[in-house]
Amino acid sequence: MLSLHTNAATLSAQNSISRTQASLSTSMTRLSTGYRINSAMDDAAGLQIATRLKAQTSGMSVAMRNTQNSTSMLQTAEGALDEVTNMLVRMKDLATQAFDASSTADDKTAMQAEYNQLGTELNNIMTKTTFGGKELLIGGTLGTATGMKFQIGASAAETMTLDLSGSMGATGSLNTALGNASKAYKATAGDELTAAGATNAIITTLSTAIDSVATVRSSLGAAANRLDHVYNNLANISTNTKNATGRIMDVDFATESANMTSNQMLMQAGTAMLKQTNSMSSMVMSLLQ
Repeated sequence: MLSLHTNAATLSAQNSISRTQASLSTSMTRLSTGYRINSAMDDAAGLQIATRLKAQTSGMSVAMRNTQNSTSMLQTAEGALDEVTNMLVRMKDLATQAFDASSTADDKTAMQAEYNQLGTELNNIMTKTTFGGKELLIGGTLGTATGMKFQIGASAAETMTLDLSGSMGATGSLNTALGNASKAYKATAGDELTAAGATNAIITTLSTAIDSVATVRSSLGAAANRLDHVYNNLANISTNTKNATGRIMDVDFATESANMTSNQMLMQAGTAMLKQTNSMSSMVMSLLQ
């Protein structure tokens, strides 16, 4: 029907152009940002899933840094205890030599001087070794009464606890063993090798101290190995989770480029047809001539 008041063809062309323009705008936005989802309107369910995955991967990235920092802390402690072991072995060697009948009083005095210096440095290492500005060994971080808690995942439940308080506390077994092995460790004059009534019992206490240090070092090494495996597992989970997020959020440039080209052609065709429909009113006037 020819009508001056209502041009159905024009209205239809306008609606088609509006829809095509919206689709073209969406394609251009996606191609300019690189994301398929730029607002919740694009894919409400996909956005919800992707947001949860992003939060998980972000938390895992922090947890991976946590494991590396914690490993560094444990390696610092283990390195210090390695040096403590070397010193205890030397102290045991001095005691073994001092308690032999071939050692003269002067020999024992010389040995005692070295023994005392080793004991003093032993005290320094055990009380002054720090990580991040905080004491690490006896009475420090490793000796925390409730144990050390490591956050090794994105959720609150993903934790790891290492409890060395029984050994590394201020009154722990390691502190006691070291104190028994060397009075110098307690910052008092050492007389184990030169006292008139000294016996080779000190050799036994030094052996006990060496064993105690080895036990703690073993625990530290096992914990560091576990953290290393945790890191590798987190890296694997994070990689695959990021891939899943990308499949939801990222735009497929090949597909979206084709969509944009198609919408551009439709816009051109729609504009041309709108121009044609606007000329239909002139046909009405021709009937009146």
